[in-house]
Amino acid sequence: MQAPHTMAHMGDVLAGIHSTWEFGSDSLRIRFERGLRTPKLLQALGERHIPYEALRDVELTAGGKRGTVVLRAVPREGADPLLEAAAGQLKEGSDPYRLVLPAERETLAEYYATELRAALGPEASEPAGAYLVAAPAAPLSFKAYDGKAAFDGTTVRFRWFWTGASSAKWKAGDQVFSVGELAGVEWRSPEVFDGHLRLLPRDGECRAGRDGDSTRESGIAADQDPAAVVFGLGYGLVYESLPFAASVLAAVQAAEPVPALEAVSGGPGIARRAEGPTRRDPADIAERIRHLGELHAAGLLTDEEFTAKKAELLAEL
Repeated sequence: MQAPHTMAHMGDVLAGIHSTWEFGSDSLRIRFERGLRTPKLLQALGERHIPYEALRDVELTAGGKRGTVVLRAVPREGADPLLEAAAGQLKEGSDPYRLVLPAERETLAEYYATELRAALGPEASEPAGAYLVAAPAAPLSFKAYDGKAAFDGTTVRFRWFWTGASSAKWKAGDQVFSVGELAGVEWRSPEVFDGHLRLLPRDGECRAGRDGDSTRESGIAADQDPAAVVFGLGYGLVYESLPFAASVLAAVQAAEPVPALEAVSGGPGIARRAEGPTRRDPADIAERIRHLGELHAAGLLTDEEFTAKKAELLAEL
């Protein structure tokens, strides 16, 4: 039986623009720089540990800028929850698997590309049966246009903003979702029209959305769906919402399915619960009041509207 190939110089480091690759005996460690020119998604990720078994191939191509080459590790389908959530929507510069190098280092890049390919096993061409790359760790949260999304590792919570949420969401109330009730997550980048994050039920009522369709099979648009938060200018940013989506995806894959509950609307659908007044968090109330203050300062709320809504929120404490 042939022994598995290991990197010729374990611990070697290849430094590029925005990131550095460190080669181990069975994995690749990618560290991202912190700096004004480094894409914010890469800064948010900080560091990634990529087992060689998670890779399908390694590519070496000319860079987009003159005088550079790009070494790219190609992950297997289904190996990385971050790329599964992104569904091909990431801009090239934010791809965490790209290492951009000066053209004079092309020979060195070719050497490491050859070494990496030799380290890949016979299963490399097959889809991964489970996530092999760790997702960003919970707890995670971000502001959407119509609410705040929070994930603690087992439960997703949506708390609506009075000034952004549709009447349908406001009437449904704040939502709570166990990962065991979910089949997946649909993430549509905030950098394109109709960006949103939607939770998909195990009964398959929602489409995965890779074709860009933002409606559920039942015809519910994301801005009307209590199982979704919508993005907007400055809300649901890629470096906040995509790691969130990946973390939920990984938790969903690891979770035991639970019986579906009845939707708050009274009909069948995604298992969800509306949070009652007894579960109000003072920190969340303060966050909502701060959000109202921002809108008031921007002239989007009158003095009377701001005062009235602030009093309503304080009454919930």
